[in-house]
This record gives sequence, structure tokens and C-alpha cells, in this order.
Amino acid sequence: MQQIDSDAQAPHSLAGPDSGAENDAPPSLTAGVAAIGDCLRTLGGTPGVYRFLDGDGGPLYVGKAKNLKRRVAAYTRPERMPVRIQRMIARVRAVEIVTTHTEVEALLLESNLIKKLKPRYNVLLRDDKSFPYILLTTDHDWPQLIKHRGARSRKGEFFGPFASAGAVNRTLAALQRAFPLRSCSDSIFASRTRPCLQYQIKRCTAPCVGRIGAEEYNAIVDEARGFLTGRSRDLQQTLSARMAAASEALEFEGAAVFRDRIHALTQIQAHQDINVAALGDADVIAVHQGGGLACIQVFFFRAGQNFGTRTYFPAHAAGLEPAEVLEPFLGQFYADKEPPGQVLIGEALENHALVEDALSVRAGRKVRLQRPTRGPKRKLVEHALANARESLARRLSESATQIRLLDGVARVFGLDGTPRRIEVYDNSHIQGSAPVGGMIVAGPEGLMKNAYRKFNIRDAAIAPGDDFAMMREVLTRRFSRALKEDPDRESANWPDLVLIDGGAGQLTAARETLADLGLGDLALAAISKGPDRDAGREHFHMDGRHSFMLKPNDPVLYFLQRLRDEAHRFAIGSHRTRRSQAITRSPLDEIAGIGAARKRALLHHFGSARAVSEAGTADLEAVAGISRAVAKKIYDHFHADG
Repeated sequence: MQQIDSDAQAPHSLAGPDSGAENDAPPSLTAGVAAIGDCLRTLGGTPGVYRFLDGDGGPLYVGKAKNLKRRVAAYTRPERMPVRIQRMIARVRAVEIVTTHTEVEALLLESNLIKKLKPRYNVLLRDDKSFPYILLTTDHDWPQLIKHRGARSRKGEFFGPFASAGAVNRTLAALQRAFPLRSCSDSIFASRTRPCLQYQIKRCTAPCVGRIGAEEYNAIVDEARGFLTGRSRDLQQTLSARMAAASEALEFEGAAVFRDRIHALTQIQAHQDINVAALGDADVIAVHQGGGLACIQVFFFRAGQNFGTRTYFPAHAAGLEPAEVLEPFLGQFYADKEPPGQVLIGEALENHALVEDALSVRAGRKVRLQRPTRGPKRKLVEHALANARESLARRLSESATQIRLLDGVARVFGLDGTPRRIEVYDNSHIQGSAPVGGMIVAGPEGLMKNAYRKFNIRDAAIAPGDDFAMMREVLTRRFSRALKEDPDRESANWPDLVLIDGGAGQLTAARETLADLGLGDLALAAISKGPDRDAGREHFHMDGRHSFMLKPNDPVLYFLQRLRDEAHRFAIGSHRTRRSQAITRSPLDEIAGIGAARKRALLHHFGSARAVSEAGTADLEAVAGISRAVAKKIYDHFHADG
């Protein structure tokens, strides 16, 4: 491994956040070209991955190459490249190289690094949600079908992924009707003495109380496994034959059970949006572009059944061709999940064979990356493309409305331009107890919930109910950290408007706090309820202006009210969580060596923690499990100052 960095995609595939200003003159390129040129002296023609870093060591771009020297050398001739790429090169101050044995290894490493580092000039997949699966457990004598999300640490067979928890829940509910396996936890299963409601409604066979034998139960497990692996037609034929046999033997109750299970299987298949014969396991992926955005639609098919769809809007995709967006998406999308046997796409990729090999390495078996041109598979791709087109139209419509509202906010508060990030702050407490500050964030795409933050008030010197001091602590902690992480204020994590839920007093406290941090230039405003706290009569406060109101029917007023209410909701929710945690705490928790068992014994004996604090050592020793040494430790804890 060399400390000079690896390669990525061809320079023309880069897209940065500044791509909207193509006509601006590029910054000086001398330093960036020199930094890139310095690494070429020791760079070979092997495959690998390169990273371009800025002056602070932050990642600008990650790329892969079959020939590192040739690829990296291309960046020393920026005059042939678009302006946005020249901007990126101008920021480069260091290059890091990781060599690999093959180009496939380089592609896999590139995808992992992009997903981890989120470089500013790469196409980025925004995906902070894991996919749910159905798990058929094998770590218990009586297996169960359950929903599973996260690391696959439990023993069993996993089926999926499903596009959403709702898709899993609907499938599980239908499977319980067709395959009446237990759904209870192991602890509840072990403690039952009579069948539960699931047995009464014929969604469980009550193995917990011996209503079914192990052999018969395992036969149902095998049937469920067969259905989830695509053998639904054979299973239905088997159940039909068993229903007919039971009917001929005049076992009408047993025949009715098989009839109900066949009906449930039919319902599962009927609820699938699309079913393609002999498709097996496949993901169908299509990309559509418009309005400077790209939308990628992914359909999941497992055992020929539709498991739902996910929609993605990759960042930094403006100005790229659909194939240039799709190729890095595939690498990042499958960086932490196993690809199915087939991946159907709608674009011709420049590195089609390379991506296919990388997916096969990731899966540990052959994966076919196909671009169908006709037949049922092509119809699937076209269906995914139609969904991507509709999803992008909805996003653009929502974004247009949001931009108009943000333009209105800029007008109301006299901002220099349309705000890209608004931070709203509120506090919550009950008579000063369990105080919490909350911050919510909104931007062109609406509420940015992954950027929300809560602040447990730590300063013990703050008087109970001192909202001004609480706001000072919240803002100090928020912006002190921001200054430490980004002193030049170059990132997108700095607000264009700070909105405080409160009146002129809160505004003054916030202004003084920001001024002490050297941030007096941040746009700051406060919103307070009107007379009798009537919604719609809010007053807005800003430095250098008299308090003002907006017209009752102004859409910007409704927007600001929603932001204020969301901040209030978030702060109250955080406060309630902290308060409930505080209620469950006990003074005994602060004593070293007093675990759950001893605490339980003390509370059972004395009735309360206060009574424990007032007890003598002899009384404490009378409690089971409390030795003389432990009794003295407890006594000293409560009487150390006495």
C-alpha cells in the first residue's frame, strides 16, 4: 500500500456540488496540479484506488483505475476538463494511493470508500436505512418466522430483502395463515400453559402446549421454506392432493384446514404487483433524470415474487449521463448487501463486465448483470423506469413548492438568498426538571430528520426554568463544535437562518451567545405566540427591526408555524424520554457493587430508597445478599457528609 491514493472513474464522470455554476472562471489550478504531479514519480501502472484530499485532509474524490499512473496523470491536464472538475483539482493538496491485484478489487474498494467517506465530488447514494428480511429461525427446536433487520447474527435462513417493514409485515401476516408457525418469543413460548389467541384464529398450531408433534410441525416449516424459495406451485399441488385425500376419508375438518391454507397461498400471490414466471431472484434497477436531479428505482423480486420497491435520489448527479449515475450507484448499493442472481438494468454501462465481476465477487457466486432489450424482463425494466419518472416528478413538484416557501422566508427575514438550511431551536422541561434543548433542520427537500439534535442540559448552575440560560448552553454547544470541525465554515452544515422559539428575551440571549463565539453574522430571528397564545398571530423578532406579524393567510406563516411546531414536538419528545429515564433511576444505582439483584432485595426489604438511606448498618446486614462490607459501603454512601 502506498500513501498516494487510488483511482476511480474517468475524469468526465465526476460531478461536484458546484456543477450549477459552469460558466464561472475556475480557481487557480497550480497547487492542485502540482500535488497530483508529485505522486506520479512513484506511481506504477497497476490497478488500484486513488483519493484526492483537500488541505485539511478531507476527501474530495475517490476513483478506481486499471492503470493508476495513466488515470491520475489525466488530472494534470485540467484544461481539457469541465469547469466543475477544474474546481475539484484546484482544491487537491494531497493524493493517497491503494494498489490492488485486479481492477475488480479496485472497484470493490472504491465503492466501500465512497460509501464510508462520502467524498464531495463523487455521486453519492443517500441510504441510511437497512433492509428488513424474513428470518426462519433454526436456533430453537420449534422454528418461527419473524421480521429481522440489522446484522445477521442469529442462526437461521434469511429471505429478502423487502423494500419496507410494511411489505414484510403484510407478507408475514399472510404466511401465518398459510403456515401456522409460532410467532411468539422463546421466553413466552417456554412459559405458556394454554394456547394463545393465535391458535384460536388458526394462525398457530400451539406447539408450546403440545397441540402438534415435532414431525408434523417440521413438515410445515419445510413447506414455508419451499414457498419462500420459489416452490409455491408444487406446494399448492401437494396441499390440494392432501385436501382431496382428507375429504375422501370424510375428515372434513382436516380438509377445511388445507382449503384455508391453499386460499391463503393464493392471496399472497394475488397481492403481488408483478409476477414473472421463472424470474427467480432479481433486482430491477432503472434511472430517470430531469430538473437537475436523478431518480433511481429498485424493484426486489425473490422466488419470482415482488418484494416491493425503493426510490433513491443520488447526490452530485447533475450533468451526468444516466449510465454514469447508475454505475457508481451499483457499487455503493451492493457494498453492504448481497446481490441476487440477476440484476436487470436499463442502461448500457461503460464497464459492464467489470461491474458484473465485482458483483459476483461480492456475492461469492455468479451474478448476471443484464440489460434486456425485449420480452418480460424488458417490461420489468420499463415498469421500473416509469416508476422512477413518476417519483422524480413528485420530488420536483414538492421541491418547487418548498423552494417557493424558502424564497418567502428569505423575503420575510431579508436574507441574502434562498436558505438551504434553517435550524429551529426550542427547550422543554417541567418546572426545571429534566431540561432538554432540541434542534430541527429544514431545507429544500423538507425536514432533514437525520440532522436533528437533542441537548441534555448539563450545567448544574442553571436555575430551574431559566430558558435563557438553557438556550445559551444549547447554542454554545452546537456552534462551538461546528467551529471546531469546520472553522472556515465551508461545509453545508452551517445554517442560513437560526430561528428561536421565543420572544425578544430569547432573541437577545441567542444573539449574545453567537456574538461571543464570533458568529454575529449568522441570520437570527425568533418567533413568539401572539396574544392569548393564538396560532396565526405570531410575532417575529429580529435585530434592528420592530416586531412584526405576517398576514394570516400567508403560506410562509404556515410554513414557519410548522417548523416551530416540529421543533416543539421534538423537544417535548426528547424531554419525555429523559424524564422517563430519570423516573426509573434510583439513588442505589450510584453505589458501586449494588447490582440489580441487591437493589431489588433492598427495596423489597425496606420499601423505598429513602428508607434504605435512613437504615443503620445492622438493619442493612439483615437483607439477604448484603454482607457487612456492603452494608458499610451503603451506609457510608448516604452518610459521607454527615
